[in-house]
Amino acid sequence: MTKTFTLKAGQQPTQKQLDEVKAAAGKEIQFDEDSPELSPAMYKAFRCCVTQRNRRKRA
Repeated sequence: MTKTFTLKAGQQPTQKQLDEVKAAAGKEIQFDEDSPELSPAMYKAFRCCVTQRNRRKRA
């Protein structure tokens, strides 16, 4: 399950939200047929796309 927290500029997360993020960080990623684990080549391509996207966002 995915939860999304939207914070506005200058807004701080609540302690409950921080606790949920810390708890989620300690869990393992569970892969399934809808979201399979990436191969090393696919992971490299994904990282490349993310880097390019972030460069365009900053420009």
